[in-house]
Amino acid sequence: MIGTEMLETSRESSPAPTDADRTAVEERRGCLFALSQPPLMIFLAVIGCLLLMAAVHDLFVL
Repeated sequence: MIGTEMLETSRESSPAPTDADRTAVEERRGCLFALSQPPLMIFLAVIGCLLLMAAVHDLFVL
């Protein structure tokens, strides 16, 4: 069955955004916003360095 919110056919402009709408927009930021956070970048850099050290060790030491 079709919900009541889909039956709205008025041509008026939408009402002003509420606090709930603003938080929903802020939560929809995305991957690039997540990658811009310093703690995440430090964590990824440490993991990358460990993988690089393991690869260099496997190639040149073993």
